[in-house]
Amino acid sequence: MRRIDLASAGFLLLEKRETPMHVGGINLFTLPEGVDEQAFMASLLTQLRESTDFRKPFGEYVVTSKTGLYWEKDSHIDMDYHVRHSALPSPGRYRELFALASRFHTTLLDRTRPLWEMHIIEGLQDRQFAVYNKIHHAAIDGVGAMQITQAMCTEEADGPPGYAPFSLEAYNAYKKSRFGDAPKPSAPDKRDMRNVMEALKQQYDSSINLATAMRRFGLAFVGRSGNLAVPWHNVPKTSINTRVSGARRFVAQTFAFERVKNVCKSMDATVNDVVLAMCAGALRRYLLSRDELPLHSLKAMAPVSLREEGDVDSSNAIGFITADMATNVYDPEKRLRTIQESMRAGKDLLRELSPAEAALFMQLTQLPALLTSILGLGSKFPAFSTVVSNVPGPRKPLYWNGARLDGIYPASIVFDGFAMNITLVSYHNQLDFGIVACRRSLPQIQRIIDHLEDSLAELEIVAGVSGAGRRSTDNRRTAADPEKGKMKSTAKPRSRTAPKAKTKTKNENENENQGKNKERCKTQSQTRRAQSCR
Repeated sequence: MRRIDLASAGFLLLEKRETPMHVGGINLFTLPEGVDEQAFMASLLTQLRESTDFRKPFGEYVVTSKTGLYWEKDSHIDMDYHVRHSALPSPGRYRELFALASRFHTTLLDRTRPLWEMHIIEGLQDRQFAVYNKIHHAAIDGVGAMQITQAMCTEEADGPPGYAPFSLEAYNAYKKSRFGDAPKPSAPDKRDMRNVMEALKQQYDSSINLATAMRRFGLAFVGRSGNLAVPWHNVPKTSINTRVSGARRFVAQTFAFERVKNVCKSMDATVNDVVLAMCAGALRRYLLSRDELPLHSLKAMAPVSLREEGDVDSSNAIGFITADMATNVYDPEKRLRTIQESMRAGKDLLRELSPAEAALFMQLTQLPALLTSILGLGSKFPAFSTVVSNVPGPRKPLYWNGARLDGIYPASIVFDGFAMNITLVSYHNQLDFGIVACRRSLPQIQRIIDHLEDSLAELEIVAGVSGAGRRSTDNRRTAADPEKGKMKSTAKPRSRTAPKAKTKTKNENENENQGKNKERCKTQSQTRRAQSCR
């Protein structure tokens, strides 16, 4: 048996029927030209179900004992249970695909078996098929999931056959292609002895670095850490911060990466800054539409990777930065700058720590969140408003057994206290968003898709870049609310030429002024109510 590390065990301890702790998503493929669909799907299923050796921990199940949680090897894996075959009802639109994915993402994984499932889904239009993966977060994080995707695929359409994603064969081939053969062990020399002395010195330095980081973290609660945002501090209550049910809703969208990069260049911002600003603008619009925009800004957990170079073995190596989403700021440029400042402060805090120190710091600062979740107080004392996770994906087009990978749409987890999760993957020349929400708490989550487009168009106008106001309508890939008939585009347009942004008409200016006055009146009303309470 292998002991499960504390970071991974936390996801197992937090899990209950209402809060499944698995991640996954949809990989969308186009069949190779000229192949028979039924024969191709049968060959994929055979390849997947004939796997016998698995990378850790995909051939292991969880054992609970008095001394902790452990991984135990499963000698009798039922591959027909783990690899499943589904077909969409006609007409096989993305509406039906995402409805199916929503149901798959609702059910818990069986802890008496290895904690993963793979669903091969056929019946899509335009000779496409999909693969829905479901993996417990105790077994993998976002960067690890991208490593598995790259391990199973090739960069050439006519390259060698791909691998079963969780197989030991895929793991060894990927590790060798990225890092070469493992070095052979040799006798220790003087350099090794110096490394031992440096390691002992680092243990002393780590105590100082951790103490400094914890001090800055604590001072942020009394406003003495500059722009550093921290969990629980001034986190407003909205409909997003509620208790969640076990049912999920999943929607997705693709944006052209070029649009985001153009805004980055013009406004001197990183991709992550602009993505957070997109999400902030979308959340602001969503809350305004429900007449519940709070006085304080929403705070988002922004996960960051703590994985060291060459690490393909860790199940979870993640930390987080608290991003001030500036949803109480009307001006989109000021909103972006506020987000930048809070992210820069968070990065500065982590930059002073080694990966090991940062991991320990995260465990210490997340203990209250673990405690409130176990006690069922997460919705009463939310640490964050939501989660916005940006996962770096493959930079080149990929193929699996000759089938072109068209999109990677992640599906993550929600907790009591934040009923929505926005995760995106950068793949080739596109950004693929996957949004998961509690079906009961946020029944109209599909509106976030439109709001993301409007928010990006707004940033393009402020930045003065081409593509301002453009909507993705060509080469349509739809992401619709399963219970509504409204279709959404999820593919970047074929044409790079964009219409010029329209000059605002008199009516549009009047509407904008009315919106500002409405927000101002609402703020004054909230202030008067607060004063009367005091």
